[in-house]
Amino acid sequence: MPSYKLLYFNIMGLGEPIRYMLSYLGEDFEDNRINDYRKWQTQIKSKMPFGKLPLLEIDDKKVHQTIAICRYLGKKAKLVGDNDWEDLEIDIIIDTLSDFRSAIWSYFYNRDEENKKRVKEPLFNVTIPLYLGKFDNIIKVNGYLANGKLSWADIYFVAILEYFSFMIEQDIVTNYESISQLRDKIHSIPNIKKWLDKRPSTEW
Repeated sequence: MPSYKLLYFNIMGLGEPIRYMLSYLGEDFEDNRINDYRKWQTQIKSKMPFGKLPLLEIDDKKVHQTIAICRYLGKKAKLVGDNDWEDLEIDIIIDTLSDFRSAIWSYFYNRDEENKKRVKEPLFNVTIPLYLGKFDNIIKVNGYLANGKLSWADIYFVAILEYFSFMIEQDIVTNYESISQLRDKIHSIPNIKKWLDKRPSTEW
């Protein structure tokens, strides 16, 4: 059995989808969390492949990039498509989620307060409702985000929702019944529920 060691900050963020996927697989993993940001900047960052986290160590191999890792773990969990077309459908959802995440990130990490005020209204009134409305409708029609069945895209999506909610300072699924139902469905998976029950309490 491979050993897994995850290195990330003491937040959910982009580390949480990997934690969800490892938990779904029933894998024990070291959940190493960085609390000292100065230590990260001065001692750890330069040792990372591209100076970023999360980093997952699988036996003696170190890999990075959350989506690539989740796709790899999804294959191990048999949560991928039955053919190339179904894998394409999953990747379309993941790439669309990445577009959505970029829009929220651009707002949250914007240090220009005047510009942040200007972009807030179109983000909250146009972009967020557009994406969430379409995701919600896909789930309403198909039960899941791709191919009408559980895939690693659903687990990735639910795992990152809390990060989104933190960045916009509200529960992102409040007005989206189908997304809320998918979240409940994923959270009720026994191995993921075990993770949720034992994970450290963090704000985001």
